[in-house]
Amino acid sequence: MSNINLIIEERAADIGNFLVGRLLPFRQKRMVGPFIYIDHMGPVKMNERQNFDILPHPHIGLSTLTFLFEGSIMHRDTLGNEVEIKPGEVNWMTAGKGIVHSERTPEYLRHSEKNMHGLQIWVALPKHLEQMNPEFFHIESSEIPSWKEDDVEFKLVAGEAFGKKSKVPVYSPMYMIEIKSVTEKKLNIGEHLYGEAGLYILEGGVENDGSEYGPKQILVAKNSSLCEFTIRPNSTIYIFGGEAYPEERFIDWNFVSTEKELIEKAKQDWTEQKFDKIEGETEFVPLPVYPKPKS
Repeated sequence: MSNINLIIEERAADIGNFLVGRLLPFRQKRMVGPFIYIDHMGPVKMNERQNFDILPHPHIGLSTLTFLFEGSIMHRDTLGNEVEIKPGEVNWMTAGKGIVHSERTPEYLRHSEKNMHGLQIWVALPKHLEQMNPEFFHIESSEIPSWKEDDVEFKLVAGEAFGKKSKVPVYSPMYMIEIKSVTEKKLNIGEHLYGEAGLYILEGGVENDGSEYGPKQILVAKNSSLCEFTIRPNSTIYIFGGEAYPEERFIDWNFVSTEKELIEKAKQDWTEQKFDKIEGETEFVPLPVYPKPKS
């Protein structure tokens, strides 16, 4: 019997001047463990006149995880951080009660051809930490736990699993694991997982219970402890998940919370520009105005 409960396909979504593949949230599955939002950026090739520019915008109630396969992004935020992230590194920004950040092509790349490809992820905070002070951490690729078993390469991007712990300072039991294989292998990793689990296929494919699955799909497991599948040759997949929260999470634009009132306050504060400002940035993303439903 198949352990796959749900298959989620990428859907096109627009973030600023950039088109992405939206994976979460999904109408039938709003979260997988604490993961509430996953965008697949690119792959895209930009010419010397095109750049990746996400203007200053706010967040509350979540941590963002940026993980690149190609390209480079300059992160700036209201804590005073100005950090370039490159492939294989992790940017982990916890918004808590509120933070503003921008993401742009670095100045030295703005007038040359460049590629962009990666994942943008939001992880909801536990209820008692939703109003914590904001934080930012940058983790070098050399600091991320990596190992090989039976010619299969593993990397623990964030969280705890396989008896290992990432340096990314997460706030609830969770994991994000990269698995790469150049040959076909049968994997049974359920004993190392917990809570809810999803499998994202970046390239290549997997087989489960006689069915084949390919790139740009998330497979949501019925039971993480029964996570067994065959990874096809030259495949890269990501396993993500963890313990689900008991409370419902609300999401509105860039804001996540267990309380709608906190979201409304954040929207009002952003409209009135009461959030802190990023030094050197003068532009910002205005609060979206959605059409009212017809009565």
